[in-house]
Amino acid sequence: NGYMKSNLTAIAPSRSRPAEKLSCALAITRISASVIRALQKLWRLSLTEPSLMARSWRSMTPVNHPSTLFKTTAVLKPRSFYYLFDVLVLKGRDVMSEPLTSRRKLIEKHILPKLADPIRYSPELRAGLAGLVHSVKTQGLEGLVAKRRDSRYEPGLRSGAWQKMRINQGQELFIGGYTPSDKNFDTLVIGYYEEGKLLYAGRTRNGFTPALRAQLFKKIRPMQINDCPFANLPEKKTGRWGAGLTAAKMKECKWLKPSLVGQFEFVEWTSDLHLRHTRFIALREDKRPRDVRRE
Repeated sequence: NGYMKSNLTAIAPSRSRPAEKLSCALAITRISASVIRALQKLWRLSLTEPSLMARSWRSMTPVNHPSTLFKTTAVLKPRSFYYLFDVLVLKGRDVMSEPLTSRRKLIEKHILPKLADPIRYSPELRAGLAGLVHSVKTQGLEGLVAKRRDSRYEPGLRSGAWQKMRINQGQELFIGGYTPSDKNFDTLVIGYYEEGKLLYAGRTRNGFTPALRAQLFKKIRPMQINDCPFANLPEKKTGRWGAGLTAAKMKECKWLKPSLVGQFEFVEWTSDLHLRHTRFIALREDKRPRDVRRE
């Protein structure tokens, strides 16, 4: 179909910590000394005329600007790798207007022979869509990036030539509360059972049509109780993604007897056991809340 698929991890070494994209098409977060040394080789190979890079770097923050890039000393364990998937400037020549297939040939001819671990090449994934989706789900990754083979590199533009294809995970979770709105509810408060305790996992407002909200509210409103059913609340802070439920936030909640189970999609479980980017799919009346476990 004219698209080239590449694994999303090629541009994000940490799935829960999206990285800035550099003009040499490498993602940058915390990096090890071995990666820094390898990047210095790439730097010398690609950037011989800094004036060509001005337009690509004008939006960079001081933290990831080239003048400070190689001063980074933090170490990421276990051993970290960088995945190269594009080149914008080679030996002082701006190649952004050339098609992706040509830019990849430049990488393979001029750059790869000069590099070794921990710099690796992110090749095109030649497989059917079903196989790629299965692989992403099996490895717990976030998704795929599909690019037209004839696409140019267009800084700051979203032309549609590149597509991010998110592939969500999913499981059953029980509904233990909600935050009210003027008409019915704004978000559902959801969780799971572990060792006989109800544990909070997150909140979601996505996946509902107005009619579905009204229909679901009729079901949950009679189940309202006074006390919070979650054993791990309140939490001390909201966390990086804002999913944490503090004592102040809990004042906005209405609690429910945990008797309803829903099917939810999400991107991932975070390190503090919260769900990220959740979406309601449907009620699961065939499931009992006590059978709901974190998968």
